Amino acid sequence: MSQETREKPKRAVVAAVQLSNVSDVEFEASLTELRQLAKTLGFEAAGTFTQKRAKFDQTAYFGTGKREELRFLAEDADLILVDHEISPSQARNLEKETGCEVMDRTMVILEIFHRHARSRAARAQVEIARLGYMAPRMREAAKLAGPQGRGRSGVGGRGASESRTELDRRKIRDRISELEKELAAMGAERKTQRARRQERPGLARVALVGYTNAGKSTLMRALTGNEALVADKLFATLDTTVRALHPESVPRVLVSDTVGFIKNLPHGLVASFKSTLDEALEASLLLHVVDASDAGYERQLAVTEEVLDEIGAKGVPRLIVFNKIDRGGDERELRALYPKSIVMSARRDGDVGRLRDAIVAFFRRDLVEAELFLPWAVQRLRGEIFSNFEVLEEKAGNEGTSFRVRGEPEAVKQLRKRLSGKKS
Repeated sequence: MSQETREKPKRAVVAAVQLSNVSDVEFEASLTELRQLAKTLGFEAAGTFTQKRAKFDQTAYFGTGKREELRFLAEDADLILVDHEISPSQARNLEKETGCEVMDRTMVILEIFHRHARSRAARAQVEIARLGYMAPRMREAAKLAGPQGRGRSGVGGRGASESRTELDRRKIRDRISELEKELAAMGAERKTQRARRQERPGLARVALVGYTNAGKSTLMRALTGNEALVADKLFATLDTTVRALHPESVPRVLVSDTVGFIKNLPHGLVASFKSTLDEALEASLLLHVVDASDAGYERQLAVTEEVLDEIGAKGVPRLIVFNKIDRGGDERELRALYPKSIVMSARRDGDVGRLRDAIVAFFRRDLVEAELFLPWAVQRLRGEIFSNFEVLEEKAGNEGTSFRVRGEPEAVKQLRKRLSGKKS
């Protein structure tokens, strides 16, 4: 019998308090999201537990009577996932009364980020976020420990547990500082690489942005013809992937995927993962991918716009792409509400073709036609002309070849400058 057969599936109870200012629709959407997060962690749902309250219980998040009910529901579960960020004391008291391990929403997301980060930058960002989450909890844990770690006199001296906590906190601060320096160095290296890319003529950039699990990776694969990780899980990929639009166009377009957004993503995580969204700032066009089959798609739009504003990408042109229309959603309504959007399925070749045409049309709007003359002595530049321009006409003469091309003004200018230098 295999190990997978012997192992009992891990089960988690999704638990949340609905505050009076939260609508039923918004509350259920958040719970659904938490269930998806649980799935991404490898847990299957063992049940959902909710309570309506004016505010969270300061002792253990849920009210006293409800905690007893939760204890019975969690008897066969391995974990309780709480749909809010709670304090260490609330988590510890809830664990005591239910006999089950407790993880809050922030810790769930951090754990997923930790498992899925692959690049050096993503791993460093994850570690910074995890350490930032732990530091204030260590302070509270030390307070909860009380006077147990103090010296023998019980007064006056600094306790062993307190000193140990301060040492650990100092190590955390030093480690965060070290990681931030590493990220700064990596950021400088990325800027240099991007500057080199931008110096190349005929190159355009488009970035996929949007809610996690909106189908960005599937769309990326369809647009570029390259294999990308495609999984029905939240945050299936954290690292930015860059590929060329396929078939290649004039100008050549690079397509990049970015980490997905999520509702109630803690501010510290947004800050830590800002560099994973740098591709959005470098792009000339953003494809804002939205899950058309999700009844709460308007919430997806709002969350993404909010985060884009936060990272400074508000002014970057964007095209809304309603994906997964084959799974549900009202296509006619979406087209009426968002007439400039594209409603499609990344699994339908015709739809992908329409999107590709829209991308190419965006980057061709400023192209110019020009005449270029290539002397026979520099025919090695012929390949560069066909790579960077659309060749409309080609005529061979006694001294060389004349081309009528369509391309970016700057690319035309740079090539003419090089040709002028060759002549001299």
